[in-house]
Amino acid sequence: MKMKGLWLATALSVGVLTGCVQKQESYADKILGSELMNRVDLMARAVVSTGFNAGDGYGEVWIRDYNTFIELSMDVLPDEQVRHNLNVFWGFQGPTGDIVDGFIDIRKAQQSDIGYKYRYSDAEPDYAAHKNTVETDHETSLIQAIYKYVKKSGNSTYLQTEVGGMKVMDRMEKALNYLFTEKFDSKYGLITGATTADWGDIQPEHLWGVEIDANTHYAIDIYDNAMLVIALNNYIELLGDDAKAREWTAKRDKLKQNIRKHLWDEQRKKFIPHIYLKDSPFPADFDENKIYYHGGTAVAIQAGLLSDDEIREANNRMLENVKKAHAQTIGLTMYPTYPAGYFKGVGMYPYGYQNGGDWTWFGARMIQALVEHGMIAEAYEELQPMLERVVENQGFNEWYTPAGEPMGSGTFRGEAGVLYKANALLREWAKAQ
Repeated sequence: MKMKGLWLATALSVGVLTGCVQKQESYADKILGSELMNRVDLMARAVVSTGFNAGDGYGEVWIRDYNTFIELSMDVLPDEQVRHNLNVFWGFQGPTGDIVDGFIDIRKAQQSDIGYKYRYSDAEPDYAAHKNTVETDHETSLIQAIYKYVKKSGNSTYLQTEVGGMKVMDRMEKALNYLFTEKFDSKYGLITGATTADWGDIQPEHLWGVEIDANTHYAIDIYDNAMLVIALNNYIELLGDDAKAREWTAKRDKLKQNIRKHLWDEQRKKFIPHIYLKDSPFPADFDENKIYYHGGTAVAIQAGLLSDDEIREANNRMLENVKKAHAQTIGLTMYPTYPAGYFKGVGMYPYGYQNGGDWTWFGARMIQALVEHGMIAEAYEELQPMLERVVENQGFNEWYTPAGEPMGSGTFRGEAGVLYKANALLREWAKAQ
C-alpha cells in the first residue's frame, strides 16, 4: 500500500506517546470528516444487504461470523430475517446445550462433497447443520449475537420467545451449562478445545482439521475463554439483578481469575498460546510461547481482562510485530508464525490463512477495543490501512498476505461488520466531543 510506511511510523509514535502527538479534538474533526470511513460504510452496507452467509466462498451461515455483522444486518435487512437466523441456530441446539457452527440449505448439503457430518432437526427441516468440534466459540458467539440483537433492537421480548418449546433465555443458559460441564477443565477452571492457531478452527493433526478425534491434542487458550467472559457479561446484563445473575457473576469472576492465573505470562506481558491437558502436537524443543497471539489478545481486551497500561503495551507489541513481519495491519494473526509443516493443512504455511495471515476480522476488533478504552489516536491511525485496502481492492476479503494481497473468500461479511462497527464507535466518540 502507498501509505504503509507513513502509517506505520505514525502509528508507532502514537502508540509510544499514547495519544500525545495530536490533541484528541483534532481526531474528532478527522473522524467526522473522513470520506474514507464513509465510503467503506457504504460498501459494507451494500455487501451485507445481500445475505447472511460468510462470503462468496461459503454457502453456510456461520455463527462466529454472524456474530460480527449482525448489527450491520439489522441496519440493512428486515428484522424478521435477522431473527430467523438466530432461531435456526436454536433449532439445532443439541440435547446437552451445544450450538452448531453453521447451517446451510438442506438441498445444498445433499449435493455437497465436503465431508461434513450433518445434523438434522425436525424444528428446521429446510436446513442441515454441522459443528466444527475443534473450536469452542459457537455457544459464546450465539449468546453475544443475541445480546447485540436485543440491545440494538430494544426487543427484549425476544428473550421470552419459545423456539422448539423452550424460551430463548433458557436456551442461552443451557448453552452456558454445556460449556461449564462438557468443555470445562476442573484443574484449571477454564474451558477447553483442540489445539488451534490463536482463534483458528483448524487443528494441526489433519489436512482438513475440523473435527476432534483420537489424534487431537486437547488444550486451553485465551480466545475461547475470553469469548466466554464476554458471553457471560452479556448474559448477566440480560438477566438483570436477580439471584441467577449473582450466581453467574460469581462463575464469571472466577473464570477471569483463572485466566489471569494460568494463561497470562506476567514476565513476558502476554498470553501463553496453550495449556496442554496432556501433551503438545509440536516438537519438544519448540518454544511455542515465543508466539504472540494478536486475535486472542484483542478479544481478551474486549472481555475486560487487561488494564489500560497492559492494553497500551499490547498495542505497541502488535505494532512492533507488524513491522517485523513486514505486514500492513495489527490484524496479523500472530508473530512469529508456526514453522512450515507444523500444521498438515496445506493452507497453514507461515503467513498463510490462520497461521499469520492478516485478518481485519480480528484487527478491527482491536480497533473497537482501543476506542472503548479512550485510545482514539491509536485507533484512528491503525484503522486507516484496513480501510484503504478495502477501497483499493474494491471489496471485503477474508484475509490478506503481509504484502496486502487479498486472499480467501470475497465479499467477506465479517470484515464488513467489524469495520462498520469500528467506524461507528469512532463517530460516536467524535460526536460527544
